[in-house]
Amino acid sequence: MPDNPYQEAMRYIENAMVQLNQAGKDNKFYIDVKYVKSACGMAYSGALMALDQLFVIKNIQSRRRRKSIEYYQKSLSQIDKRLLKHLNSAYRLLHLDGYNDGETDIKAIEAGIDNAVSIIKALKPYSNNGSD
Repeated sequence: MPDNPYQEAMRYIENAMVQLNQAGKDNKFYIDVKYVKSACGMAYSGALMALDQLFVIKNIQSRRRRKSIEYYQKSLSQIDKRLLKHLNSAYRLLHLDGYNDGETDIKAIEAGIDNAVSIIKALKPYSNNGSD
């Protein structure tokens, strides 16, 4: 486990925000889809990394092979149904719409990142006394 899993996961969000700034904006949409896809992948990865650490803390058995969204959904449903809603939304907005399909709607991407941050914040109490 990283020294501060909360800070490590938030680093993914910070890097995603840098990518979004590079994408540029045109009214309600990002301009360069390449940067948006990259940002969505980073933010979603940060959320999954946070969940992996949370599952270790909560003694949820990890799979040895690649983890599916169903694994995360099932595991999370055992410990926090509110976080499960954030996961489902982050999965749709960041992974499916943003990363896979190249969605460029600013509000949609920001909502996905907000959901990822909500997941990551669940780690804060377990990370060096919750300090940032």
